[in-house]
Amino acid sequence: MSKSRDEEWREHVRLLGDEADDESEGGSSTLLNVAESKNRDDPGTFFEDGKRKIDFIIVHEEVKLTAKQQEKKDKDAAERRAKNLPPTEEEMEAQQHDTWRKRFLENITKAGLMLEEDVVETEKKLIVYYKVHAPWQCMIFFAEEMGLKAPLQAQPNPNLNWSGRLLAKFNLPNPMHIDVPFLPYDFYTCSFRRSKINKFVGSQNKDTFFTNTDRIRVVNEILQNVTYGKRKRAEVGMDRMLEEEIFQAAYPLHDGPEDPGDNPDDKLNRRQVLRKYWARWGAWYKYQPLDHIREYFGEKTAIYFAWLGMYTGWLLPASIVGTLVFLYGMATASGNIPANEICASNTSYYMCPLCDEDIGCSYWYLSDTCSKAQMSYLFDHPGTVFFSIFMSFWAVTFLEYWKRKQASLSYHWDCMDFEEEEERPRPQFAAQAPLLEKNPITGILEPYFPEDMRKRRWLTGIGVLVGMVSLVLIFMLGVIMYRVLVSIPLFQSKLFQSEAQSIASMSGAVVNLVLIMVLGQVYQRLAVILNDWEMHRTQTEYEDNLTFKVFIFQFMNFFSSVFYIAFFKGKFVGYPGHYIRIFGLRNEDCGSGGCLIELAQQLIIIMVGKQIINNCQELIIPKVKQMVQRYSVSGSFFGSGSEAGMTRWEADYQLVPNEGLFEEYLEMVIQFGFITVFVAAFPLAPVFALLNNWIEIRLDAQKFIGELRRGLADRAQDIGIWYDILEFTAQLAVISNGFLIAFTSQFLPRLLYQHDFGTLAGYTNFTLAYSPVNTTHESCRYQDYRDPEGDHTIFYYRLLALKLGFVIVFEHFVFGISRAIDFAVPDVPESLEIKIKREGYLAKQALQEVQVMKLK
Repeated sequence: MSKSRDEEWREHVRLLGDEADDESEGGSSTLLNVAESKNRDDPGTFFEDGKRKIDFIIVHEEVKLTAKQQEKKDKDAAERRAKNLPPTEEEMEAQQHDTWRKRFLENITKAGLMLEEDVVETEKKLIVYYKVHAPWQCMIFFAEEMGLKAPLQAQPNPNLNWSGRLLAKFNLPNPMHIDVPFLPYDFYTCSFRRSKINKFVGSQNKDTFFTNTDRIRVVNEILQNVTYGKRKRAEVGMDRMLEEEIFQAAYPLHDGPEDPGDNPDDKLNRRQVLRKYWARWGAWYKYQPLDHIREYFGEKTAIYFAWLGMYTGWLLPASIVGTLVFLYGMATASGNIPANEICASNTSYYMCPLCDEDIGCSYWYLSDTCSKAQMSYLFDHPGTVFFSIFMSFWAVTFLEYWKRKQASLSYHWDCMDFEEEEERPRPQFAAQAPLLEKNPITGILEPYFPEDMRKRRWLTGIGVLVGMVSLVLIFMLGVIMYRVLVSIPLFQSKLFQSEAQSIASMSGAVVNLVLIMVLGQVYQRLAVILNDWEMHRTQTEYEDNLTFKVFIFQFMNFFSSVFYIAFFKGKFVGYPGHYIRIFGLRNEDCGSGGCLIELAQQLIIIMVGKQIINNCQELIIPKVKQMVQRYSVSGSFFGSGSEAGMTRWEADYQLVPNEGLFEEYLEMVIQFGFITVFVAAFPLAPVFALLNNWIEIRLDAQKFIGELRRGLADRAQDIGIWYDILEFTAQLAVISNGFLIAFTSQFLPRLLYQHDFGTLAGYTNFTLAYSPVNTTHESCRYQDYRDPEGDHTIFYYRLLALKLGFVIVFEHFVFGISRAIDFAVPDVPESLEIKIKREGYLAKQALQEVQVMKLK
């Protein structure tokens, strides 16, 4: 705090003495139904007097020694004193922690917060729960300091579900609608000012004027800025105390029990409302109660679920079209002339070995690949070209409409200008920044870290990222070598010869998935350390930079092997007598069914395998962590009894700490890449994504409601850098699908052949070249457009020109239409612009009235 702020705060602290007794005595309610609000607050979330609300819990644990252990400890201490020996390191650390703990608690009360202790003795530990309450004077001071929004005038709660509005327009029933009780009010708001407090709706009642999420934010702000040692050593803030294990936990309380039971709606607390109307499996097709989620968890969590819900909804048309494209492939597969020619060829096409003859690879007949040729058509037919274009437009349109919804939500939730005007420096940054400088927007002195030093640290982090990406590429090369080496004995075996490449490819994909998951976990931990070191000023900047680092790595981690199969495998093999080699081994060639079916297999294994692993982790890991936490607290994996026999703070302490939304976003953004970047090879990807997300929303909801401690109610005006990543992915998808159709699928070769000959009859023979003389033991065929001497034919060069032309036309067409969609769909709806102007007018009018009253 600056000096002026300290002096001003002391004036408010003087008012706190009397307030402890009467602060819950407020005036009558206005538009807010105060009685209803009080009834919904669980009695277990108050101090012993039943009046002061518990805004935060701080936990300190001490190991309870047995009589024998205590006797030995006292005896050792007496012996050390008798010998004039200094205390042990463990004793010195314990004394230091006690000093810091007492100083921190003293500074909390000096800052205006109120504390109440509850000591709980378990079989193994002595647990001290410090209940924290922010009194009225504390709240109004920090509400103004932090720029919290306060209500000026009520307005109708907007319907932000376009599907609901569309169905209502045609007087159709809406099965997705759900009436959730206690719908939060919507208000025109402005920044809170103590001088015009009487202008705000509901200010007569001190108990209910500030929401629970406002109270959590204020208390957390104080806890993160209170010192416990020397500020120059960054000995400040609750997060640092938890890192040093001076305290074991700090968290806001849930609003009461989770299970709604048979209680009527008017008796449910906010947590039970969400459990009943949102977190149950039966609500999978219903709209999410976003206003209730925001009221309970804060804007940051609510905007994630808003994005996830909209993304899942938009997956439905993509899934329908993808399924129709796949069914079209199945319906027309019988008329696929090239596949029919392969199946009917018998011994007509004697194929060259797929690896060196001297290591046991033998010749084979093309007819052996009949089933694969028929299957490859399901992923490589004209419908996949249409679907690639459709998904490119889908991605762009989805992002444009998300921008509109995001703008509507950020206005509705009063956080449109949060990042520019309200967001304060991170406590960790404030504690470690060496300088103070004026904020160019607010004019307030704030901690400052030299930009050139931050850039050097950022470049160091980028260097580490490049090193880790290089490691991913090395592992990818290892997987390629694995496939080559595994395929050799399989080719030598008569039993597995026909399926050698499929087995090697699929087992390689499984090995690759394991490496992906392990490397991802290692780098994420490293990225957090680097990001802390880089000293980012605000939480948004910190999270954006962390997201950038992790996404780049994870993108390469997940997609490098897929890009290799899509664009490199089988392209640089050579031909009989002139094969290209790496480490003495022939480069990998595509399997007998072509590279596109291998790509589809790789996508299925990685995408679906990742989804299954993640869902199992989300289902099992929180429960395992909860059991471990219960065991550490009570000595039993199943806790110290039913929740009914515990206080609210004890029950919440046995829940798993809330680690934020980073993992949730990352999982969904990687999924977005799978369903857009390579959708030409796997039209069913949106179907798997849709099924996963229906499960994901309910799993996340149940996790946040029943398995995690309540979060810090962080504010956010958008999904941050994740939007830029989604936009980049959508643009990359256009380029990727264009090249995939042109260079990996058989669409253009068939099209050019049919143009030249009027039919696809004879296409299979046309695509097979003869091995040059004296290059193999027997004359054989291989897939390429070459003459008997091994030179490319004219058809090859015509096809190459067609491929390059297709990529240019495809990309320009899709990007052109995408820009038109971007131009046609405004980022902010017109109705919202009017509301913003109306709110600005009301705020200005209220301020003028206060100034006139002061002049009088």
